Amino acid sequence: MNICVFCGSSAGTSTLYAETARKLGFLMAGNGHQLIYGGGNIGLMGIVADSVLAHGGEVTGIIPDFLMKKEVGHSGLTHLEVVKSMHERKRRMADLADAFVVLPGGWGTLDETAEILTWRQLELITQPIGLINVAGFFNLLLGQMQHMVKEGFLKPDYLSDVIVAETAEQLLASLS
Repeated sequence: MNICVFCGSSAGTSTLYAETARKLGFLMAGNGHQLIYGGGNIGLMGIVADSVLAHGGEVTGIIPDFLMKKEVGHSGLTHLEVVKSMHERKRRMADLADAFVVLPGGWGTLDETAEILTWRQLELITQPIGLINVAGFFNLLLGQMQHMVKEGFLKPDYLSDVIVAETAEQLLASLS
């Protein structure tokens, strides 16, 4: 299975984030899953990619040329595709993915998550989407989503499409 992972270009303040990214990479490689991700060598992105590679897995990175020029592209991947824009990057990752997993991150991770959830709602994709809620990181976002349902802006079915797990093991088991 090709799993697209959205996550931060920072490692965050808690060591639990990096530990979870490493564990996810280990489990993905051990189960024969290929990582599809944004192609960076920094933050949680770099950690999960390095972990997959260190455990014998394959990694495909998709990075826009302007980020490659900033020297944040990972040079040790199985495959690295350089594209022209962020939009092309997201489309290409979606085309390659059999499932999506979200780890903690910032604006970019939030953007990718919102867009892929929208694509699922519009039936542009059918792949499962899961959040690894490390140490409650996504609790406020999940609360906002529940508020959107309560206020009539989001159908309950769309929220129930989101798989939420506390650990990488639990989420990967939910995707199988």
